[in-house]
Amino acid sequence: MKFRAHDTFFIRKGWISKGLRNVDSDPDVFISRERNPMDVLGIGSNMVKALRYWLQATGLTVEPKVGKRSQMFTPFGRCIFENDKYTEELGTLYLLHYRLVSNDDWATAWYYLFNEFSMSEFSREDFVDGIQKFIRINSFRAEVASRSLSDDFNCIINTYMPRNKLNARKFSPENNIDCPLGELGLIDVMNKSRQTYKKVTPSIATLNPWIVLSVIVDNAGGRREISLNELLTAPRNIGRVFNLDSIAMLDALYRLERLGQLKVNRTSGLDVIDIRTDKNFLDCVSEYYAAINGGIMKQ
Repeated sequence: MKFRAHDTFFIRKGWISKGLRNVDSDPDVFISRERNPMDVLGIGSNMVKALRYWLQATGLTVEPKVGKRSQMFTPFGRCIFENDKYTEELGTLYLLHYRLVSNDDWATAWYYLFNEFSMSEFSREDFVDGIQKFIRINSFRAEVASRSLSDDFNCIINTYMPRNKLNARKFSPENNIDCPLGELGLIDVMNKSRQTYKKVTPSIATLNPWIVLSVIVDNAGGRREISLNELLTAPRNIGRVFNLDSIAMLDALYRLERLGQLKVNRTSGLDVIDIRTDKNFLDCVSEYYAAINGGIMKQ
């Protein structure tokens, strides 16, 4: 479990693409003694540490646990870099979000909020109380400092909430430091005065079917038949990570059925899907980029 590893800096626009480009040209960019990482990346020392963390938390890069701590692309990171190096596509943002909130080791608070936290409307206090219980049950640690968890909560809100929504009075169009994941609209303000928030179900039109299928097969473990309840409620699956209700989820599944990738079977009380493809996670991601780069968005 990791908490506050971002040093309070959420992902800024341009950070991921900047990190990928520099890791591609120099795997030692974050540890180089010859070239100052701050000068190369154009950001402060604490931001350099945060970017190094975020690249790994989103599953784009990995560092050896022993020896020289150079950054290397994961297969997923290489795929993103080759197809959308500036991380401009909405599908790319959904993929980064999925990898982030599935990473309970590196982004425990993000994982908890989307996969284990049952409240759809919540405050900071609700979140901190809930995750403290989660930590006590699932780790050897008695608890984590409330300040660290509050900082994680603030970072989560800044990850998914545009700053003009959080505080319109202090927002300046020239100060463009929003996190790109805010474009997904997965969290919104419920009550500003009470500082309460809510999870939001995205429009299915924004979720490309290949993105949905990538998550399904990534969690299938080779199985061909999966229950609708598992898709909706299991940690890391489409219902949890994308805030889908049953209606939105079925809409997404029927779009995949029209592509011939799965069959929704609701006869005889089965309520399952039959996966009819041998594609793995990266295959589905590649299909997504092939579809949008070909100028035809498959529906």
